[in-house]
Amino acid sequence: MAEEFDLIVVGGGPVGLSCGWQARERGARTLVLDKTGFLNEQCGTSGAERHWRLQYTQQDLFRLTLAALPEWRRLESLADRKLIHEIGSLWFGDVTVSTNEGRIADTARNMDRFDVRYEWMTAAEIERRFGFRNLPSHFEGFLQPDGGTIDVRATLGALYGLAQANGVVLRGGEAVRELVPDADGVTVRTDRGSYRAAKVLLATGPFVNDLLEPLGARLDVNIFEMALVSLRLAQPDRDFPFWFVFQQPTEDDTNLFYGFGRNPWSPHEQVRLGPDFEVNPIRHASKATGRPDPRHVDRVSAWVAEHLPALDPEPVRGSTCLAVLPADPNRQFYLGTAGNLVPHGENVVVCAAGWGFKFVPLLGGICADLALEGTTTHDISRLSPTRAAHEATSAR
Repeated sequence: MAEEFDLIVVGGGPVGLSCGWQARERGARTLVLDKTGFLNEQCGTSGAERHWRLQYTQQDLFRLTLAALPEWRRLESLADRKLIHEIGSLWFGDVTVSTNEGRIADTARNMDRFDVRYEWMTAAEIERRFGFRNLPSHFEGFLQPDGGTIDVRATLGALYGLAQANGVVLRGGEAVRELVPDADGVTVRTDRGSYRAAKVLLATGPFVNDLLEPLGARLDVNIFEMALVSLRLAQPDRDFPFWFVFQQPTEDDTNLFYGFGRNPWSPHEQVRLGPDFEVNPIRHASKATGRPDPRHVDRVSAWVAEHLPALDPEPVRGSTCLAVLPADPNRQFYLGTAGNLVPHGENVVVCAAGWGFKFVPLLGGICADLALEGTTTHDISRLSPTRAAHEATSAR
């Protein structure tokens, strides 16, 4: 006989753990399954840090980051540990170029609209304040002082601890083989047995289509294995905010780079940087190699040699992270129920794709809302997995 729960979460990464903890907090009998094991870094959460920012070019996402901040504060309070470190968020470059991060000029207008503080700077001021050099004279940008970096590993530990303390059933090393939604709920079959729940959340990152395709649906996502490099500080007294440079794309790549300052929790005098190149998607997450593309590493080193004298451009080490992104550049996430996507999809909640770590405690709450209440007070209408299907039907 199948073991019964109110909610089964498939995927024990940050969103899955966040939803599991918050659903159990509301009294739901909750099971979280992860095929690899908890606190791993194989599905897109690799590395010590992620960018925290309030600002977005899209107004609905801007509202979500503003709503996420008090959820982070609650998580920090419960974990008794600081998770967001406000070292600043510096965006600079060509203010009109459109990128996967948005547009600088449009984002600044939104900060004015939402009364979020920032400081506007010219290329010369950015060089003087932060140690860059040889920036094109037309570059401009802003420093948003409340942005910075998220301690990824501490966040995962805090979420796991809260899920465990609240009585979530946590089962790692158990792979889900099949979902069977019906009018009354969902049966989940794994390599160890069967479970039954009223609702299921799919928070499986790059593996989401492995479970949707047998049901006759597929999310249009691309999976990129992106390079990361660690560089030594050539000027030990220099530090940086998180920074992202907006540039016109080249023939070969998006020409976007980002970097972190020294992590407050790290014992090393090193910083991590990466190219944000959405090129050469891999067919499946299982094809990831864990080895950064040498060409991309060389591109980072060349940019640093030209523009960042405070860093030694020779990498100390390299790594990769998986970026799972919607193929449509105008869509940032898939978030909602699978109603009209698969049979009885109203019992399946999907949270997949996008640069979403900054939303983790909020996304967990929204997924719990959808699973337990059937709705949420947050505006996620544009992010629905079935939105494109609804639009296509309406157009006929």
